[in-house]
Amino acid sequence: MIYFKDGEYLQEEQMNLSMNDRGYVFGDGVYEVIKVYDGVLYTAEEHMERLLESAAKIRLALPYTMEQLVGIAERLLQENELSVGHIYLQVTRGVAPRVHQFPDHSVSPVLTGYTVENPRPLEQLDKGAAMKSVEDMRWLRCDIKSLNLLGNVLAKQEAVEQGCQEALFVRDGIVREGSASNVFGIKDGILHTHPANNFILNGITRRVVLQLASDLSIPVQEKEFTLAEALAMDEFFFTSTNAEITPVVTIDRQPIGEGIPGPLTRQLQKLFDEQIPALVAAGHASERDSNGSTS
Repeated sequence: MIYFKDGEYLQEEQMNLSMNDRGYVFGDGVYEVIKVYDGVLYTAEEHMERLLESAAKIRLALPYTMEQLVGIAERLLQENELSVGHIYLQVTRGVAPRVHQFPDHSVSPVLTGYTVENPRPLEQLDKGAAMKSVEDMRWLRCDIKSLNLLGNVLAKQEAVEQGCQEALFVRDGIVREGSASNVFGIKDGILHTHPANNFILNGITRRVVLQLASDLSIPVQEKEFTLAEALAMDEFFFTSTNAEITPVVTIDRQPIGEGIPGPLTRQLQKLFDEQIPALVAAGHASERDSNGSTS
C-alpha cells in the first residue's frame, strides 16, 4: 500500500511517525474519511472543506488548499487502485516537546493519508440495524471532527456488547447523534434531525440526505427531540460516509414503527443509490478528459 506523509507517497515500511507528534500525545488534530465508489471520490470537496473548517476551529493552519487535498486523495486511490472503500486523511499540529500550549510557528502540521478497501454494507442497508442509547458525556465541540474519539469508542463498545450496531448519544434527555453517525427520525411523514450546532458533527451524508429529502418533497424539521420521541418515530435511520443511509429497526430493544425499514427510508436509500452511477460516470469522464489534455 502507498501512504501519504507531508508531500511524499511512501511504502508502509518508509513511514516514520514521531512519538512526539501532538496527535499521538494529545489527540491534537483533525481528520476526514472520504468514500470511494468504483474508483471515484464521493463528495470530496465537501469533505476537504470540512477538514479545513475543523482545522481552523482548533486554530491549526493547514498549509494545503482544498484543491491540493482533493489531489492527494485522488493520487492515493490511483496508486492503491482502490475501487470501493475510503480514504483517510489526518492532520496533527506537528512534532514538538510535550507541553499543553501550542508549539511556536516553526513547528509544521503533519498530514498523513491512506486508503482502505471497504465494501458497501449491503446486508445492513437491507435489513436495518439496532441502536443502544448511551449518555453523551463528550466535550461540547462535537462539531469539530477531532482525533479525540475516546467517548465515541466507549459508546460504540457499549452498544456492541449489547448486540447493537451503533450507539445513540443522549444528552440532557435529547437525542444528539450516533457514535459514528448522524440520526434521523420520521413521524407522520416529517423528517426530524438534530440542528447542526456544537452538539453534533454536521455530517456530509447528513447534508446529502437533507437535499434528497428536498428532492422528494419530504418536509424536514431540524429540531431537538427526546429519546421518548425517538422511540415513538414511525421510522429511524442513521447516516455516515460508510454506513450511507442505514435503517434502524430497534432502539434499546424496542421496535421502531413496525420493526422493519420504513417506506420513506427506502425512498431515500433508492435516491441515494441512483446518484452513484451518475457520479461514477462523471468521475471517469473527467479522468479521461484530464488524461487527454495532458497527452
